[in-house]
Amino acid sequence: MIDGLKTEQLDKGLFRTEADNGVTVISEHIDRVRSVAVGMWVRTAAVHEHPSRMGVSHFLEHMVFKGTERRSARDIALELEVRGGSLDAFTSREHTAFQARVLDEDVGPALDVLTDLVRNPALRQKDLDLEKKVILEEIGMVEDTPDELVFDIHSETLWPDHPYGYSILGTRDTVASLTADDLRELHSRAYHPKQVVIAGAGNLPHDKLLEQLAKCGWFEFPAGPDRPEVPLVPRVTAQERRIHKKELAQTHIVMGTDTFPYADPRRYSLMLLTTVLGSGMSSRLFQRVREQLGLAYAVYAFQSFYEHVGVSGVYVGTRHDQAEQAVDVINDEIQRLSKEGLDVPTLEDAKRQLRGQVTLGMESPSSRMYRAASVVLYGRPYKSLDKILDEIQAVDPSEVRAVAQEFFVPERQTSVWLGPN
Repeated sequence: MIDGLKTEQLDKGLFRTEADNGVTVISEHIDRVRSVAVGMWVRTAAVHEHPSRMGVSHFLEHMVFKGTERRSARDIALELEVRGGSLDAFTSREHTAFQARVLDEDVGPALDVLTDLVRNPALRQKDLDLEKKVILEEIGMVEDTPDELVFDIHSETLWPDHPYGYSILGTRDTVASLTADDLRELHSRAYHPKQVVIAGAGNLPHDKLLEQLAKCGWFEFPAGPDRPEVPLVPRVTAQERRIHKKELAQTHIVMGTDTFPYADPRRYSLMLLTTVLGSGMSSRLFQRVREQLGLAYAVYAFQSFYEHVGVSGVYVGTRHDQAEQAVDVINDEIQRLSKEGLDVPTLEDAKRQLRGQVTLGMESPSSRMYRAASVVLYGRPYKSLDKILDEIQAVDPSEVRAVAQEFFVPERQTSVWLGPN
């Protein structure tokens, strides 16, 4: 028994533990597999940054892999790979995550490595100078990948004066100006138990996970400060069209608007609309823009949900001389959703498709780990898979129509065009 822990069972095999120092541990035991996915989420990222230090969270994510107090960069790379496992990290707008996928017998080494990365990075100036070159190359790679770059520009256009519009990677100028002291300040402020969520899924009972974490010291570390508040997100009230000139073979266009946060109950209505509009080969956009008119190879609808806001929209990449026509067709389909919503047969097909996607998306330990972490990260009550599927099935046509009338109108869409003309 470990003192100072409060554990509750959320579902069969799924447990959540809160420690006195603030760290939260949530895991799901799946005994039919031989692997385990484990991750540590730091609840600080791009949305908590000052504009002059844009990209510092992503930079710190890189730097922890350059070495710790007792491991070199090579040691970090080898420790799990020689066991057939993998180690990875990413920075999103709201979180920085470090994760491993290993055999169930190697959970101890995986947690030890993850803890070492999160708690004890060396953050040496010589490593920083070298890693700056790597991140500047990463920025250059995005600049040379227009179907990624256009999304960054769209976020910046939606929220020009808010951290949700910042580049996760930062800019060339902000990255060049970052110092080892900037990284140490962020680490000392954010990488503490009160801001860390540890999630796991696979062949690992929850009590065994807690035992391993206790060996790593997670329930003894000092809690640390609270994370900074996110500024109030302004609503997007006016349509904007931004032209970003770049010599490219295609024009890349994102049309979209802000919506609502992750926890909003209208979430499934929006997802169903997105499914019908532009998810897969059977969607309206794919069938009309690509199959009937041949205006694009890639066209799809998307949605993202954050803690304080959301965004939905459409991407298309097309020939320069067809761009206006493609946008007109997309606007027609958006307008159609706004006016008509979804009739019952179409809605039932969309529900079947979305329910299938959700179910298939929970088949791997990694996806179960992400789902468990999201319960804590977004502060939502836990819902079983059956409950989620029931809620999708229960969405009413009037609810879908209301969401469509508010968010799927051409006049609300902010568009970004990336291309030569």
